[in-house]
Amino acid sequence: MKKEVEILCLACGEESLLVRSPKYEGFAKVGEILTCCACGQEYASETDVPFKTESGPDVFDESDRSRDIRIFSDSEKGHICRYCAHYVVNPFTQRCSKHLKTVEATDSCGDFEDNCPDDIE
Repeated sequence: MKKEVEILCLACGEESLLVRSPKYEGFAKVGEILTCCACGQEYASETDVPFKTESGPDVFDESDRSRDIRIFSDSEKGHICRYCAHYVVNPFTQRCSKHLKTVEATDSCGDFEDNCPDDIE
């Protein structure tokens, strides 16, 4: 399935957006109805849709990207709870599943266990 949404409508001639609406038979979804956002022109299938193929000018390239900023190295993160395998977060509190107590992400502990295996970096 194509992800393009910009079209050049055959009916109204406008640069428009493609609207995808579900098509049902009873309670079962059997496909999609493809229409022009501007005039409502319906297209029978994905291949009939006149997607806009022009892309904008290439203004930026890889040399314009900013470099990755790293404030702390991996060794500096220490043994804080945020990086521990026992650290559990839910919408109401942060807990240590080993000591069964409420903790903060920046707390530290002597029973720290790294939550990232060595083969993943």
